[in-house]
Amino acid sequence: MSSLPGTLAAPVDHELVVKKSRFLAHLAPVGSVEAADAVVARLRKQTWDARHHCVALVVGPHADQQRSTDDGEPSGTAGVPMLEVLRHRHVTDVVAVVTRYFGGVLLGAGGLVRAYSGAVAEALDLADEQGLLLRREILTEVEVEVPHADAGRLDNLLRDWAGSHGAVMDAPVYDAVAHLRLLVPPARLATLHDDVAAASAGSLTPVVGAERIVDVPAR
Repeated sequence: MSSLPGTLAAPVDHELVVKKSRFLAHLAPVGSVEAADAVVARLRKQTWDARHHCVALVVGPHADQQRSTDDGEPSGTAGVPMLEVLRHRHVTDVVAVVTRYFGGVLLGAGGLVRAYSGAVAEALDLADEQGLLLRREILTEVEVEVPHADAGRLDNLLRDWAGSHGAVMDAPVYDAVAHLRLLVPPARLATLHDDVAAASAGSLTPVVGAERIVDVPAR
């Protein structure tokens, strides 16, 4: 398992109702602070009649940039609790916006913290149920040059191998030979070398390339 934070494959929405107040959580994958700001601006325009639009965002391969805002709620009762959920759940390149429609009943500081953090946590749970959480891995590019006559057999073999070794098949390239390409966990490179050698009677050797950060399904 990679120590890099994961991310979302697609936006997710969730509504939490607490004492008639509606907390509408919208979580979206973003690649920059500017992209996150655009999501917030769009939601403010769509739900212009709401009292609060509280925000937490985490951006960067190692969750380098983090921001939050309470948007008029008592200090520390909304944005920071939302941000703590994103940190605790080890995600990045995500913006969380919780839009509140006030229900007429004061919730108190503790109630606000539970509502805002709970809305984000439940949205992440929903994303997990829907298969929208992605695990971020550092994988190594590997290429195997295969004669066209053997390409079909080796392609099937490598796809099966990838599925059982935490690797990902990349798009092949065909010219004079077939260039079959994989993204492989570094710890599995020696195994791949041995398995390709065994499958080709020693005639094929994987060529190791650069490392890449790759998003793969968390499940």
